[in-house]
Amino acid sequence: MRETLLLYDEKMIEHDPGPGHPERPDRLRAIEAMLSLRTTTRLRIAAPRAATEEEISRVHTFEHIARVGELAGQYGSLDPDTHVSPSSVRAAVLAAGAAAQAVDEVCTGKARNAFALVRPPGHHAVAARPMGFCLFNNVAVAAAHAREVHGKSRVLIVDWDVHHGNGTESIFYETDAVLFCSLHQFPLYPGTGDAAAAGTGAGLGYTVNVPLQAGAQDGDYAKVFDELLLPIATQYEPELVLVSAGFDAHRNDPLGGMELTEDGFATLCGKLLQFASAREIGMVMTLEGGYDLAGLAKSVHACIDVLAGSVAPPADPRTTARAEHDLRDAVDRQRRFWTL
Repeated sequence: MRETLLLYDEKMIEHDPGPGHPERPDRLRAIEAMLSLRTTTRLRIAAPRAATEEEISRVHTFEHIARVGELAGQYGSLDPDTHVSPSSVRAAVLAAGAAAQAVDEVCTGKARNAFALVRPPGHHAVAARPMGFCLFNNVAVAAAHAREVHGKSRVLIVDWDVHHGNGTESIFYETDAVLFCSLHQFPLYPGTGDAAAAGTGAGLGYTVNVPLQAGAQDGDYAKVFDELLLPIATQYEPELVLVSAGFDAHRNDPLGGMELTEDGFATLCGKLLQFASAREIGMVMTLEGGYDLAGLAKSVHACIDVLAGSVAPPADPRTTARAEHDLRDAVDRQRRFWTL
């Protein structure tokens, strides 16, 4: 049986946005501490390679790459939330490289699935600028790499971070080669992700936003998957599944207002893995947010267990009235493009 690949490098811990910043080095340390206690059965841990300029330039402008590169070895700020230390650019290049390498290993059959345990995160970075703790858009690099190198013409990206993945959305907003689906708390930073935003041009209908009010629970997210995202994904027929796996929708996270548990995340992971496995297509997860250390580490490892073959917890049947309303609104909007 092929193994689940975990891509991790302590060099990414050296990215330090500064005292008191929520995207702190201890995030990866907490995940690594739990990883060191595990047996490695059905898991393979490897250090990622650095991304090439060509790989990053598929989704970012050269001006953006140059601006970030100029801060290599220095302290600096790219926006009010996005700060770098001398090792940050190296960490960001490794994070993007990990996402591309995960795609390589899964698409060539060397790994059955993969999880890129990276920082800095990526899904807020737009083509021309860093944003929201993110320097390069790791999952976008992965999707573009899958298209360019492995010939994948339809890639599904599911983003369950508590914040809307505005960067990923904007990069692929005008193409049908990527189906971008985001569940996120709304309103919340960065203020995007309204259900009416559905793509434009050739990409019309290939952006699926499910803005949820604060307080959504495990069962709410599972129901969105069952009644909206998975039916749309089935019609799309993707050739690869990518997950922007943020864990700041955890009930203990300081930056969000959702009520998910580690079992809830494992359930979502299981639903996507079952979808991918039934179609014999690969699945790659990339780490995004998650700022409560215990909640982050437990949720990541709950998903790793599922990737490695453990049975995912059954979906919690309990839902909330507010989330039901939000789901119905999203379904009504998406019926213009999909059979639901």
